[in-house]
Amino acid sequence: MRRYWLVFSQSVTVLLAAYFVISTLKPQWLGSPAASNATAPATVLLPPAPTAATAPAQSSQPAPGSLRAAAQLAARSVVSINTRTTVQHPFANDPFFQYFFGQAPGRSQSGLGSGVIASSDGYLLTNNHVIEGADSILVTLHDGREFPAQVIGTDPESDLAVLKINARNLPAIHLGNSDQLAIGDSVLAIGNPFGIGQTVTSGIISALGRSHLGLNIFENFIQTDAAINPGNSGGALVDINGHLVGINTAIYSRSGGSMGIGFAIPAATAQFVLESLVREGRVTRGWLGLAADPLTPELAQAIGAGAGEGVIVTGVLQGGPAARAGIRPGDIIQQVG
Repeated sequence: MRRYWLVFSQSVTVLLAAYFVISTLKPQWLGSPAASNATAPATVLLPPAPTAATAPAQSSQPAPGSLRAAAQLAARSVVSINTRTTVQHPFANDPFFQYFFGQAPGRSQSGLGSGVIASSDGYLLTNNHVIEGADSILVTLHDGREFPAQVIGTDPESDLAVLKINARNLPAIHLGNSDQLAIGDSVLAIGNPFGIGQTVTSGIISALGRSHLGLNIFENFIQTDAAINPGNSGGALVDINGHLVGINTAIYSRSGGSMGIGFAIPAATAQFVLESLVREGRVTRGWLGLAADPLTPELAQAIGAGAGEGVIVTGVLQGGPAARAGIRPGDIIQQVG
C-alpha cells in the first residue's frame, strides 16, 4: 500500500511540474481564459502620408512686400568678374638687383568683382578698380557660362569701365531713373561678395549726393545700408522694380566687411560714361578752367560788391575756356546762361 502511495505522489508532482512549465511557456495549449482575454499591444494609427492630390499646395505667390520679382529680374543681368594680374617684384627693374639675382619672375595675383550686362550684344559695366591693370579678365554669367572679356574703355575719374564679351542675346539690365530716388526708397544690392557666388541683399537709400569721400575725382554717390562687401564692386543696385539705379562701388568699414554704409554710382552717370566709352573710347566732360569761392555778405562788403548771391573768381587757368571768354581773377559771377 505504501508503495502505491509513493507512485501516486511522484506522478502528481510530475504532473504539477509539467502544468507549471506549460502554463508559463505555452499558456495557449491550456486554453487559459487569462491568455484568451489578454490585452493586445496598442497600435498607434498614424495619418496617411499626404499624396500629390491631398498635400497642401505651396503658394507660388510672394509674400506682401516681397522683392522676389525685382531680384529675379535683375539677378540674371549681373555677372561675376575674375581677373589675373602679374605683379612684378618691386626691385625687378633695378640693375643692381638684376646683376645679382637676374630677372625675377612676376607673381600672378587674382582679383574678383561684379559687373552688369548693359546691352544684349555683350557690353558690360563695372568699376575701373575691379579690372585696373589686369592681364586677363574672365566673366561668368548668371547661367554659368564663361567668357573672356576685353576692355573697351575706362574712366578712372568716375571709377567706371566698360567691357565686351563675345556673346549675343544677353539679358540686359533695365535702366531705372536714379534722379528720382528719395531717401527711404527700398533697394537691392546684387553681386559676388568674397567670390562665394551671386548674392542679393536689401536695404534703403540712406543719403543722396554724397561727395568729398576721397574715392573719385567726380563724386555724387548714392548711400545705402544694403550690405556691400568685397567682390560686390561693379554689381547692381536696383529699385523695387528690378531696374538699375546704381553701380555698387565702395563701402565705409573699419573691419573690411559691411557696416551698413555703402556707396553706389548713380545709373545716370554710368549711362553717360557707357555711351561715351563705347562711342568715342573716352569720356569728355565740360569744364570752365577757373576756381571760385562763394560770395559771402562779409566778402561782398569788403570788396564793395553789390548785395546778392554768387561766386568770386579766385583763379583762372591760362588758355582755358574761362580765360578765352575774358574772365579774370576777382570777377564776380552771379548768373550763368
